[in-house]
This record gives sequence, structure tokens and C-alpha cells, in this order.
Amino acid sequence: MLTIYGVYRSRSARVYWMAEELGIEFRSVPVLQANRLANPLSPDAPVNTLSPEFLAINPMALIPAIKDGDLVLNESLAINLYLARKYGGDLGGKTVEEDGLMAMWTIWAVSELDGNTGKIVSTYDNGNENTEAGRAVIDVACRTMKRPLSVLEKQLDGKDWILGGRFTVVDLNIAEVLRYAQSETALFDAHPNIDAWIRRCQSRPAYLEMQRKRSLEPVEV
Repeated sequence: MLTIYGVYRSRSARVYWMAEELGIEFRSVPVLQANRLANPLSPDAPVNTLSPEFLAINPMALIPAIKDGDLVLNESLAINLYLARKYGGDLGGKTVEEDGLMAMWTIWAVSELDGNTGKIVSTYDNGNENTEAGRAVIDVACRTMKRPLSVLEKQLDGKDWILGGRFTVVDLNIAEVLRYAQSETALFDAHPNIDAWIRRCQSRPAYLEMQRKRSLEPVEV
């Protein structure tokens, strides 16, 4: 059985969403981010990213991670590419060319978007979105994404999904990277194809089920 290590209030959410899309049975092992705990190494601390038992799974001390049989994988977007390849049906590539495009778009999301969307959500998480310094970080992140978002906007012109004429792991992976920037409504208003597409992604039953489970987790530990 697939085991997912993480919590829904983290980047593990994208792996939980993928598992829901696939309809596969999985076991969830809660692993908190160490920075959410006052003393993550305390003997009575819940299992977290610095716990020895989790470091044996991912020495990088990051969630999510999975174990599928004897295979252990880290890195959320790579995990999803693997799950799509093994279990995905229409969510995975149907040809070697589609496999290549799925890898290309996923790596593109990491290299061109992820760092900046991460800066945006971190600014909000730290309560700095209304400070001068915080707004400066957000504005720079949005400007830096102008070119890559124009590329995605063009890719989606006249299309519901990014490639293959169907919802795939690429849509899920990129939608999850961009979710961290959805606080910046002007960014999406300026890219109507992307705005309509991400709304389609987030109206899927599997996404809504992932968010339902996420809402059950406490915001504070």
C-alpha cells in the first residue's frame, strides 16, 4: 500500500490530491513541519520533520515523502510524476513524447514559478503582506513571473488543459505551485486563461476532497 508522510497543511497536499484523483488506497502518516513546534526534539513532541524516524525516510527533513513497496521517494512534484506513471491512466503520459512534455512542464514549474509563489505565501504566513517590505517581496515575485505566466497563458489559449486534451498530472502539479499565489488576484485577472484553468482544476471532486481533509487539520499545533 502507498504510504504518504506529511500533513495536508503543507506541500504534501498535492500528493494527497493526486492520490484522491487516482482513487488508490493509501495510508497517511502525519509528520509535522519542525518549524511549527516550539521544541521539535522534545521527547514528547509529535512526529515531525526532525524526528529520527522521519529522517530515516527523508534525510532532507522535508515533507512530503512516500513509500510504495520498497521504493522511497521525496520531492512532491517528482512523487506525482511517479504516481501518474504507475497508477495514472489518463493522468499519466500515453506516449514517450507526453512523458517528456510532462517532465518539461513540471521542471518548468519548479524553475520558473515555485520560488516566487513560495515567497508570496511565506510573506502571508509571516503576517507581512501589508508591510512595506512584504509588499515589495510580493511585487517583485509577481513581476518576475510575468514572462513564464505569459507562456502558460498562451499554452492554454483555446484549451481546457495544458496538454493532451485532458486533465493530467501536469495540470495538478502546476495548479498546486500557483495556488500559493492566488492571494494576488490581479495576477490572475491579467491572465484570464490561467484563471479559468485553475478554477477548473480546483473544482474537481478530488481537489475538493483534499481541501475538506485539509480543513480538518488544526492551523496551530
